[in-house]
Amino acid sequence: MKTIVCEQPDQFVLKEKDLPTAGTDQALVRIRRIGICGTDLHAYKGRQPFFSYPRVLGHELSGEIMEIGPNDEGLQAGDPVVIIPYMHCGSCIACRNGKTNCCTKLDLIGVHSDGGMCEVIAHPVSLLMKADGISLEQAAIVECLSIGAHAVRRSELKPQENVLVIGSGPIGLGVMKFAKLAGARVMAMDINDERLAYCSHWAPVDDTINALHNPLERLLALTEGELPAVVFDATGNAQSMMDAFQYTAHGGKLVFVGLVKQELTFNDPEFHKREMTLLSSRNAARVDFQKVMQAMADGLIDTDSYITHRCPFDAMIGEFDSWLKPETGVIKAMVEL
Repeated sequence: MKTIVCEQPDQFVLKEKDLPTAGTDQALVRIRRIGICGTDLHAYKGRQPFFSYPRVLGHELSGEIMEIGPNDEGLQAGDPVVIIPYMHCGSCIACRNGKTNCCTKLDLIGVHSDGGMCEVIAHPVSLLMKADGISLEQAAIVECLSIGAHAVRRSELKPQENVLVIGSGPIGLGVMKFAKLAGARVMAMDINDERLAYCSHWAPVDDTINALHNPLERLLALTEGELPAVVFDATGNAQSMMDAFQYTAHGGKLVFVGLVKQELTFNDPEFHKREMTLLSSRNAARVDFQKVMQAMADGLIDTDSYITHRCPFDAMIGEFDSWLKPETGVIKAMVEL
């Protein structure tokens, strides 16, 4: 089968590999769509934590079951599926507490082990979800949007609360959408006015803030001096993440959704003065996948404009570099098999 391997930073190679065989409690899945994630972009450029080369990327995946045995999930050959890419141990403290998304031995395919940039994968049946009522394209972006849904669930935000989401990439957009669906008043912050305009009609957020033009002053005006009760940073940018402390209300919460490969610092007296809660949000759980799939099936998410670029599998290597350039306007690129 054809497989695209990231041999080292800035280098993809198309290779032929043997078809996998399904192990115990696994199914063979023909990959049909691959969503390109910020993680893939960072890995390609050598900026992804917890990563080694060579690696087959790809963890935003949908496919069709080729081969499957008797199972408790009610799945059968031919079913379209969403692939949950988080391999967890099931026995560590996180797993025992239902937080499989941060398992102490978490194996995210496409990052810690080889992923889905290939024609067929063998995957645990328990990590497949039938894609009822949604297309294969939609199924391939469920994982990405589930990260935003998980961050919102983790924040425990309340209806009508002021919420700020910093970063209008695919993850930030997901946070905005599910914060809106939870009933919050949502403000989007970014440095790109075109992206902010997209947030206004896609989420749709209530207000936008350009981070280059007195953002704190604008936030204070929008919140009548109180600042947002919940702030999400989905930039993966260290300076933005550190600046986010000043945007959070007294008694509020700051949620780091994005990940950066370096240390962060903050002013402790200011942090204590506000009695802030600092949270990290990692990956997503099955319940988040279910929430996203239901929202898609109910027509609550505009996936057509969210997927901005498409290409066939054989053309991906030639297209990939262009997706790194801001001027191409990529929100979500999709590889088709």
